[in-house]
Amino acid sequence: MDRRQLLGGAAALGAFAAAAPRAFAQNVKPLKIGVMNDLSSVYADYQGLGSKIGADLAVADYAAKLGVPVEVIIADHQNKPDVGAGIARQWFDTGAADVIMDLPNSGVALAVLAVANEKNKAVIGSGAGSSVMTGPKCSKNFVHWTYDTYSAGHAIGNAVTKEGGKTWFFITTDYAFGKDLEQNCADAVVASGGKVLGAARHPLNNADFSSFLLQAQSSGADVIGFANAGGDLNQALKQAAEFGLGKKQRLAALILNVTNVPPLGLAAVQNVKTARSFYWDMDDDKRAFAARFEKIHPKGDKPNEMHAGMYAATAHLIKAYAQVKSADDGVKLVDAMKAMPTDDPLFGKGQIRVDGRHLHPLYLFETKKPEESKGKWDVFKLVSTIKPEDAWRPLDKGGCPFVKA
Repeated sequence: MDRRQLLGGAAALGAFAAAAPRAFAQNVKPLKIGVMNDLSSVYADYQGLGSKIGADLAVADYAAKLGVPVEVIIADHQNKPDVGAGIARQWFDTGAADVIMDLPNSGVALAVLAVANEKNKAVIGSGAGSSVMTGPKCSKNFVHWTYDTYSAGHAIGNAVTKEGGKTWFFITTDYAFGKDLEQNCADAVVASGGKVLGAARHPLNNADFSSFLLQAQSSGADVIGFANAGGDLNQALKQAAEFGLGKKQRLAALILNVTNVPPLGLAAVQNVKTARSFYWDMDDDKRAFAARFEKIHPKGDKPNEMHAGMYAATAHLIKAYAQVKSADDGVKLVDAMKAMPTDDPLFGKGQIRVDGRHLHPLYLFETKKPEESKGKWDVFKLVSTIKPEDAWRPLDKGGCPFVKA
């Protein structure tokens, strides 16, 4: 996304952010949301400005109706934990934001959460993935909304191994998210009767995957599992197609979403399964949201699950704020979110568990054949629905310290 696109998108969204506070009495304290993610690098097209669009659409739908003025700002954490922590501290200390949301890059998310714990502020992860944030690193200040590495890894590991992909080799992004995703998928592979032959780990925002792909090819594994996301996943899949890897080995892209596919083309991702919480073309409510989103997005993209998660989480946050009327105490605000059932047009009915994990169904999709697709964004067909109790790690298996206590 270049500077003109970013400014153009921000201008289009300005109507929401500016209009909402004027609609309420001056003595009503606004809820200030800081969206923090990658605006310039590997995850910019997969969260980026689209995450703010999701939040702003929820503000447009819920703020006035519930009597809650809302202001939304956005910042680029540059995929650097120290930068993310610095922005968080500045936002909280100056009152620029009461709640921080999104946070793709789990290393950054954990750094921001440490600041929020210190300041007793609320954090809601949509783009953040690592399941340790509702496990050993859990916090009473945190809600994990859209997906995590346990759900994605276990769903694909189980499905592909049971289909006959008995041996696996992973290509993994070398930080907390990738390692956690690989481990969760590997656990599912082994539990389903398979075997992991090895893994190759690459730096974030990597340009050349040839050496990693050659290692995967020479391993002889039935399945190459891509434990990465965003631009890294696209580059890896593109080069895998050039090497012809998909002809003899199955490709399992654990975090493939709708935003990944158009730049690659369906021919490059044939017979790939993915487990997602949202797909824009599943029903009329989701299609209506996607149409609104697409009109605002500077590239005309459809929303992916992280963008939809920002809408749903923001809607529920506004509902909780309408009850407690303050975000000064982050634990109190999160407790209010946990106390009420969740319900919105994109994720349906659900619940936030005591460890902060939002519970909703997961959907197993398969990429369409090129001849089956009716357009650029018509990329997935539904294989099965995974019930919440089967999609998410059991509470007693997570190791969350305050749950144990």
